[in-house]
Amino acid sequence: MRATFRDRAAAGEALGTALAAYADRPDVRVLGLVRGGVPVAVVVARRLGAPLDVLVVRKLGVPWAPEVAFGALGPGGVYVLNDDVAHRLDRTDIAAVVRREAAELDRRERRYRGGRRPLDLTGQVAVIVDDGLATGATARAAVAVARRLGAQRVVIAAPVGSTEAVALLAAEADEVVCPVAPSGFGAVSRFYTDFRQVDDDTVVRLVAGTA
Repeated sequence: MRATFRDRAAAGEALGTALAAYADRPDVRVLGLVRGGVPVAVVVARRLGAPLDVLVVRKLGVPWAPEVAFGALGPGGVYVLNDDVAHRLDRTDIAAVVRREAAELDRRERRYRGGRRPLDLTGQVAVIVDDGLATGATARAAVAVARRLGAQRVVIAAPVGSTEAVALLAAEADEVVCPVAPSGFGAVSRFYTDFRQVDDDTVVRLVAGTA
């Protein structure tokens, strides 16, 4: 299959066009999901004339099936539980996962925020950007976190995603913007010529506007 996007920056250009209705609005905040969503979000924020920030979300995965989320952690002590899954787990297992993911969230928050004030989305339209939606689990957690942080409206935006993930997120977010949602999705990387890993230093530089 021929790749759809040259790299994340090119994907951001396409996504920015699809999000044109949100351009030049003072209530819009673009949030890049760490890490892969940040290079896409940088371009989207520039296209929309909106401030950029990062959203650090840690999915809480079932210990023996990590892809199944029983909740999520977000900045500012946000803790979201999916009761349908969590009630089946032992409290000790839940505590161990929360402790591990909280430590990683704290590390990333300190690294990426660089002393800036904690994220507050009160009354804002949160446009949450990722580089692709495979299962939608992380983006789903991000929706819950954004609402807990006070967002008035939550928009999930990705250049490409599976039809299953888009449908799942449509039931959670106020809007899902995903220009490319083919059947037989496979992996996000299939849609990029350059899908190199995004490291911590790159995220910090992009957010600081020095990349």
